[in-house]
Amino acid sequence: MASYDFGNDVLFEIFSRADLKTMKKCRVLSKECKDLTYESTFMRLHSQRISTMVGYLLQCSKNFGYSWRHRLSSNFVSIANSGLEPKLTPKFLSFLPEPVQIVATVNEGLVLCSTRLHGENRFYICKPSTQQWEFIPAPNPQFYRSKISMLVLGSNPLRFKIVGLSDSIDDKHSESDSESDLDSEYSDKEVNHHVVSDENLWHCEIFDSKSWEWKQSEDLKLTYGDFFRKRQGVSACGGLHWLIFNREQDKDIVLSFDGKKEEWTMASLPNSLRRKEYWDQIALVSCEGNLGLVNIDFKTKMVDVWVLNYEHIWIRKHTMNLIKERCPTRFHSFYGADTLVMKDMWSVYFYNFKTQKLDRVTADNQDIDAAYFIQTDFESVQLKPQ
Repeated sequence: MASYDFGNDVLFEIFSRADLKTMKKCRVLSKECKDLTYESTFMRLHSQRISTMVGYLLQCSKNFGYSWRHRLSSNFVSIANSGLEPKLTPKFLSFLPEPVQIVATVNEGLVLCSTRLHGENRFYICKPSTQQWEFIPAPNPQFYRSKISMLVLGSNPLRFKIVGLSDSIDDKHSESDSESDLDSEYSDKEVNHHVVSDENLWHCEIFDSKSWEWKQSEDLKLTYGDFFRKRQGVSACGGLHWLIFNREQDKDIVLSFDGKKEEWTMASLPNSLRRKEYWDQIALVSCEGNLGLVNIDFKTKMVDVWVLNYEHIWIRKHTMNLIKERCPTRFHSFYGADTLVMKDMWSVYFYNFKTQKLDRVTADNQDIDAAYFIQTDFESVQLKPQ
């Protein structure tokens, strides 16, 4: 069978004309193919040729309004327009029946939103590029889910899972429930256990689109010395990942949830990846489909980007200096293979460290609370199974 050695220019032309699903499959052919398709120039040209949606969904808020419904807005920043400068599209989720707050997203273009109705949260799942949406059944009203993240397990048919974590400290019990608990034969043991133990339980709820229902799994066991660095988990390699700081042991821990097995694992970060000073920034990111970590030195403004390889070894991928461009040092995420995304209260910044180009986008006098990366097509999907 004949073999062909295509140069990068030829592959660039072929891949940039393939549909989004085919292009993503080509990433497994080789490291060179994968690296090529994550370059920002490629992602921009591919979006223009195939008509895909690629950019950041911004959760914004105004400093005035009668209620949170009037203050919140969702805007989209496209980084693939022909003018090369990021372009802002306001009121991006206005097709939904009511104002919403963005809860979580996945790169494939699905957005999880919520709104409060009569004191309870109502959830939507939607695909903004096609303006499709469905209601998500309400989870347990007794739990206060402070951590909600989402991951996609398959695209044909579409299958996604939503993971909600609730600190047991915030449990809401009615007076009758409390009285019945006191009458239980196990109540004394449970009370004494919580008094003397450093164990902190987090309730875990999982929504599976295949069954279209929530289920409660076993509690996640952490300690009172464990603190989540971010509310949102990072979706990478078929799982969700959070960075946790253990105050008592003074170490950073990667907490991971396996989407298929629905199991939790924990792994300490090597000392070489940890923060050296209190003001240094450290964050987990999705880097070219893998789990990555970004560390920014507060004093030197040096940025190190690390990637966890298939042997579960952290490899340094990039080192750069932010002083030259006077970039804001509030790091947010990593876009493609060559662009850092940073934000402050009013703007989002895209810094291509290969070309040293810095683009800034403001949100029309609105505060930017969060930003979520999206890369998706305009094909309809079946959100809810029949």
